[in-house]
Amino acid sequence: MTPNAPTLATTAPVDDRVRQVSLVRKLMARPEFGALAGTLLVFVMFAFSAGGSGMFNPEGIINWSTVAAYLGVLAVGAALLMIAGEFDLSVGSMIGFAGMLLAIPALYWGWPISASVVFAFTVAMCLGWLNGWLVVRTGLPSFIVTLAFFFILRGLSLAVSVIFTGKTILSGNGDLVLRDMISQDPVIAFLFNGYTLTGVFNSLAQAGILAARDDGTALATGIPKAVVWWIGLTAAGAFLLARTKLGNWIQAVGGDANAAKNVGIPVAKVKVGLFVLMAFCSTVFAVLQVADAGSAAADRGLQKEFEAIIAAVIGGCLLTGGYGSVIGAAFGALIFGMVQIGIGYTSIDNNWYRVFLGLMLLIAVLFNNYIRSRFAAGRR
Repeated sequence: MTPNAPTLATTAPVDDRVRQVSLVRKLMARPEFGALAGTLLVFVMFAFSAGGSGMFNPEGIINWSTVAAYLGVLAVGAALLMIAGEFDLSVGSMIGFAGMLLAIPALYWGWPISASVVFAFTVAMCLGWLNGWLVVRTGLPSFIVTLAFFFILRGLSLAVSVIFTGKTILSGNGDLVLRDMISQDPVIAFLFNGYTLTGVFNSLAQAGILAARDDGTALATGIPKAVVWWIGLTAAGAFLLARTKLGNWIQAVGGDANAAKNVGIPVAKVKVGLFVLMAFCSTVFAVLQVADAGSAAADRGLQKEFEAIIAAVIGGCLLTGGYGSVIGAAFGALIFGMVQIGIGYTSIDNNWYRVFLGLMLLIAVLFNNYIRSRFAAGRR
């Protein structure tokens, strides 16, 4: 090569298929973006309208986060089921029925409370399996099958409780008190009863960081077990959906079940398993509620199936399946808790609570549909 020979500059080939996507577009493409924006909006709204009322004190936060946690437990199962393209309208009735499955053996059959809890979970999950099996086997819409179970389980809750006890609300039988039985069983009490980190809260109260009672203990007792379950189930569901093969299967089944089946995905097992998970979440709700209230009632869980679905939709889950987020559903449940309890800290009439939730649902559906259509158009 001569010294005067020209040198040719080399440039990397440009791939027209690759383009930079802004951070805003990436965030807006996430299914939970609408729920996060809605949560921030609700937070700001109550910060202005109820900021000095105690709503954002530790005790107030515990109050509305507990309400959100109960619904959030259900929202995890509802979100995963909806992403797979199915619904479960028997959730509310399952809550009441599972409570009776726990209380009757413990109070009237002489069972240990731990055995009664295991019995409640086992029967409820078997019923969840039956729900899923009927949907897959018959090809009927899950809306119809689970609506039938909605009435069946509600009727069974009332009938069984009256047959065995003559009552529809059970808290004790003679010397047996349901609340005491739960608190005295170390395993059940650890999993479902009371609060956690109570010692930490008391230490903070003694240091003057938190408000204290006359005896020096914290006014905010600790983190309720319902919140712990909510966080744990949400984290597990989010990991499953985003990081596992089963999560990919769930989204594929909801997107196109026939295509998923053709590539070897066990569609039936995925759907049945998610109905079992929904029954598990419903029973967790029931046991937590029985442990908190100290009683079981046949009419517990009214309208919880609709609230769980609404939380999932606000969280970005499509009614048609194939798209959604467990984390978004958790934010949807958080909106419920903040609004339901927050209205009590303001001068707003409580009757506006469901009006607000209905508007949030409508806005969330419209927003999610707009973002999804814009994002789909941008990928063409």
